[in-house]
This record gives sequence, C-alpha cells and structure tokens, in this order.
Amino acid sequence: MTVTALILSFNEEVHIGRCLDRIAPLADRVIVIDSFSTDRTVEIARDKGAEVHQHAFTNQAAQLQWALDTIAIDSDWIIRVDCDEYLEPALIEALQDKLPTLPAEITAIDLKLKVLFRGKFIRWGGYYRTWLTRLWRPGAGRMEQRWMDERWLITRGRPDRITGGDLVDASLKDIGWWVAKHNGYATRQMVDFIAREHGLVGAADGDLTASAKRGRGLRDRYSRAPLYLRAVLYFLQRYFLRLGFLDGRLGFMWHFMQGFWYFMLIDAKIDEARTWIAANSLEQFPQYLASHGVADSGIAWNR
Repeated sequence: MTVTALILSFNEEVHIGRCLDRIAPLADRVIVIDSFSTDRTVEIARDKGAEVHQHAFTNQAAQLQWALDTIAIDSDWIIRVDCDEYLEPALIEALQDKLPTLPAEITAIDLKLKVLFRGKFIRWGGYYRTWLTRLWRPGAGRMEQRWMDERWLITRGRPDRITGGDLVDASLKDIGWWVAKHNGYATRQMVDFIAREHGLVGAADGDLTASAKRGRGLRDRYSRAPLYLRAVLYFLQRYFLRLGFLDGRLGFMWHFMQGFWYFMLIDAKIDEARTWIAANSLEQFPQYLASHGVADSGIAWNR
C-alpha cells in the first residue's frame, strides 16, 4: 500500500526536519504545502526530499482542500500530519501491517492523539481520549470547511481505528509562540462562531466519524452556554472531575492556559465582535476582521 503525506507549513524550521524524518518510514511521497515561509522551512523540506508547493493561507481547512483539489495524488492512502506532530514508531509499524489488510469499504482511519507540553505527557483532563481522522483514501471525502476544528468528512465507505501507537503533538517552540498561536486560534474560533450564529455556514457535505461526532456534539453544547461562565465550568470539570491535577506542575500550566485562558479569550473576542456588529452592521464585519488580521474570511457577510 502506498501512502502520501500532506504537511502544512509556515515558518516551521524548528519542526519540519523532525516531522519529515519521522514520517519517512511510512510515506512514499511527502507533499509540503507552505504558506510562503520566511525562514528555512522550504529549504529544509526540499533538502529532505519533500515536494513543496506554496499557496496563500486562509485557514487550515481551505489550505488542505486546495492541496487535494490541485495536486494529483494517486497513492492508496493520504495521511495529514502537522509540522509539530509525528507518529510513534509503534503506530507506523501498526499502519504498515494493517493498511494492506483493510477491506475497500474502510476509507478513513482515526488515530489517537497524545499531547506533550514542554515534554510532559498530558495524560489526564480528558485529553488523552481524543481521536482524529488523519488517514483517508483519495476521493473518499472532503475537508469540512470550518475556520477551526475542521474534520474530515467521509463521502463513501466507513471509518476504522488503528491502535498500537499514538499521533504525538509535541511543539519545540517557547511559551510566547504558544500564546501567539492560540491568540490566532481564538480569532478563528470567533469568526467561525459568528458565522454560524448568523446562519452563514451551510450544512456539511459528508459524514463525520463517530469520534468526531461525539466531539462535535460536546462543542455544540458548549457553544450554547453563556459566555465566560462556560470557560470557568469547562476548566473546573477538566481539572478536577477529569483529574487534570494529576498531570502535575506542567499539567496545571497546560490545563489552565489551554483549558481556561484560551477559552476565556475566545469568549472575549466573540463578545467584542457582537458589540461591534450591534454598533455597525454585519455587512461591515469584514472591516473589523481585516483590522484583526483576517484579510479574507471567504464568508458572505452581506446575506
């Protein structure tokens, strides 16, 4: 079975080498879709044998779908990996063993996510129960077009899981970069929330996997809760009810920053956006987004 790896990049010279080295035993072809990096990302990728395409970035879903629509891929499977991620050797061995044996009706594969924060495995708080659809057969689906938390939509066949190892999220960058990244994520979450609040996003064309549906259901219930209060309640249940405190000192930093500060920041951005729209208009909202670094959301705000 042949596998093509798709990797999105922007200024990832600290991660791209590790990512390409770790995926090499599995992938027959590696495609890097770069958003015009200004560091050595592209140079390193090409030196390691990756095929590099460059395309202006809007959001991850749009970037991935552009790659799938534009680049001819004839492998049996496609795997999506972020630059700061890698597959454990045991997972690569499991994939090499099991992919050739799967029946044709299995068109997507879920992998279990393991988060390392500053080298610390975040085992508790409900985080080590996350499954992500990261492998699929070409032509068996599309990327869900959301500004954040996009998932793979299956248009034929059914999904399965492969165990034996994990997909590891392990950033090597500092906390300042982490804060800046999550500030950008919070802006994208706000864009997605406002668009859905005003009915500007259509229904998904395809099916989510069972694990993605469960996660989406929890997020939908969360989105209906009052701003700010929901961030407090989410952190409390994650840190205490789901035993996040067992992750120790670094675990506290992770659960507080990612499970409280980040969600509070999302709510603050939603609150600001609602206030701006009430004082101006939804039709003028692109001006607000442009002032916050979103040049083109791809959403028709004048419907």
